[in-house]
Amino acid sequence: MKIKEIYNLGIEMGINADFRGRKKIEELLKRRKDKFEKLSDKEKQEFDRDRLVNPYSDSIILNISEDKEIKKILIGIDIGPAEVLLAKEIGGIDLIISHHPLGKGLANLAGVMELQCDVLNQYGVPINIAEGLMKERISEVARGVNAINHQRTVDTAKILGFNLICLHTPLDNLSAKFLKDKIEKENSLIRIEDLTNLLKEIPEYKQAGKFGAGPKVFVGSKENRCGKIAVTEVTGGTEGSSKLYEKMATAGIGTIVGMHMSEEHKKEAEASHINVMIAGHMSSDSLGINLFLDELEKREVEVTSCSGLIRVSRAQK
Repeated sequence: MKIKEIYNLGIEMGINADFRGRKKIEELLKRRKDKFEKLSDKEKQEFDRDRLVNPYSDSIILNISEDKEIKKILIGIDIGPAEVLLAKEIGGIDLIISHHPLGKGLANLAGVMELQCDVLNQYGVPINIAEGLMKERISEVARGVNAINHQRTVDTAKILGFNLICLHTPLDNLSAKFLKDKIEKENSLIRIEDLTNLLKEIPEYKQAGKFGAGPKVFVGSKENRCGKIAVTEVTGGTEGSSKLYEKMATAGIGTIVGMHMSEEHKKEAEASHINVMIAGHMSSDSLGINLFLDELEKREVEVTSCSGLIRVSRAQK
């Protein structure tokens, strides 16, 4: 596989797993293209045309040192200069893939957060309320990433001659869909303890538990009844608005499943009497990445994992 083929596979898998559905994604891209056509020639020159076919602004090809057949990759949840040096030490690495965004993908992280509005709307939160409350948070994230040294790792890869891409929201979509399907398939999730046990059956979470980072109840208790379970905080860039929990409760959501949660969000969830099950950050990231890597390995790409990735293969032997 070539770099572009690997990248396109990740984007395509992300679209297929997107809670919004392919039709909504196509509408989003069409709307983006219509806006592009109305730009001035100067504005068109500055526009990233990959955005016309890729709905995920945090996932991008960062550096192509040599466009060759990719036989061996190094992939991790976070890739920094240390991991790039590790690739050099290992030898034979044709491509480095970071899950968390780097470079322009990190600078544009806020661009994927509108996904959360549609997910919340599917769980019963009116779209106008979701968009109104998320708008402030999206702006906050955009300002927050502005000061970061986006290009540090990208520059290291360029100097050492490594191909580098990042795939973030598409792979988080895979994790979110896997969890949603598994939860909805199970009919006996009455109490939080049942939900906890279900998550612990998933190999990535089971392994994370051995590191002290397995699924944890952040709000509520194992004896609480789940009510309506919503997988609202697994994909969509980063943590959403803390003001949304009251609206989720009004929409009838009893329990949310997420990757991680700040103290501010925890307090707001408590105030709204919503149970919070935190599945785990690195383990949830690993779940989505693994589903992608299984497809790569079917195409005879050798995978070396690093940087917190819990590799679990679900490929048929």
